[in-house]
Amino acid sequence: MERLVNTVRPYAWGSTTAIPELLGIAPTGEPQAEMWMGAHPGAPSRTERGSLNELIDADPVRELGERSVEKFGPRLPFLLKVLAAGAPLSLQAHPDLDQARAGHAAEEAAGIPVGAPHRTYKDANHKPELICALTPFDGLCGFRAPAESADLIAALGVDSLKPYVDLLHAQPEDAALREVLTALLTADPEEMAHTVAEAAVAADRLGGDHAPYATLAHHYPGDPGVIAAMLLNRVRLQPGEALYLGAGVPHAYLEGLGVEIMANSDNVLRCGLTPKHVDVPELLRVVRFEPADPSVLRPEASPTGEEVYDTPIDEFRLSRFVRPEGAAPTDLTSPTPQILLAVAGRPKAGEVTLAPGESVFVPAGESAELTGTGTVFRATVVA
Repeated sequence: MERLVNTVRPYAWGSTTAIPELLGIAPTGEPQAEMWMGAHPGAPSRTERGSLNELIDADPVRELGERSVEKFGPRLPFLLKVLAAGAPLSLQAHPDLDQARAGHAAEEAAGIPVGAPHRTYKDANHKPELICALTPFDGLCGFRAPAESADLIAALGVDSLKPYVDLLHAQPEDAALREVLTALLTADPEEMAHTVAEAAVAADRLGGDHAPYATLAHHYPGDPGVIAAMLLNRVRLQPGEALYLGAGVPHAYLEGLGVEIMANSDNVLRCGLTPKHVDVPELLRVVRFEPADPSVLRPEASPTGEEVYDTPIDEFRLSRFVRPEGAAPTDLTSPTPQILLAVAGRPKAGEVTLAPGESVFVPAGESAELTGTGTVFRATVVA
């Protein structure tokens, strides 16, 4: 197995303290948003034998196993991260596999460079994802019932928002949500900035359920995403709880530290709360306008002590082991590739001792035994 050296991405929304505290190192004063573990070309993990993507490219079957290569091709199908949100992330959604393939092909045909700021589809893959809280974690996920959003917005008492309130009471609900989100994102920017400023003052005064939107407006003044965020369910995860985000589900993370796993893609459609490229027409095509309560996942325990977060896709499978003092060794040998990440204690993977924030890559079929005390997340695939 290979001990991994991982890149920390310094995005502006990152916490300045959460990842350093996990790693037991001094903060630099700069935001540290995401620590990537995997073989994504944007920031592949490094090993003593070279980068992880170089190892896989040299011998995919040896590193990934026949099952994974047959099902997903000669690449690691997932990307594992530690995510530390100190400020809100962009309001976004991800395409399904067919949408990603079509969008990528269209932009390739148009000759748009992959690194161009206005490029939407960086690859031809979908990006379902799972976030598991390590600390209390605050986010937005999926559309709430339009009538609930109408009440939340109406309570602000902002005259220019009344037309949106009326639209949210229309039927059917999916058409009402589409019309309101479209109207918000295509409104005159100066008029919307004034509306958001008024709404922010009211939200700050009201507090309670309105407080998060005052915070959003503080970070992104005048952004229509502040009002669009009021269409979504607010979700607060406790440590160990998780949230699965499938294709077309609008979401934004607000604050907290978590372990995130996703299909190995960088396709993001943004509609606000960001200085990055916003593609409103494509986002409206991808988003699923379906009000629903978000399903908070809790892990399902197995006789081996493995606690599995059940999701409907095969590119990744996330589980964890919470090992008390004196726990028996656990055999993790698998025909599929694995990344093991410690978040507490000093457990051992084989002969490698892992401090919090440290990880190893276990090639398919390689003997792997987990011993010692602590909490370890296991990332692999279903193949």
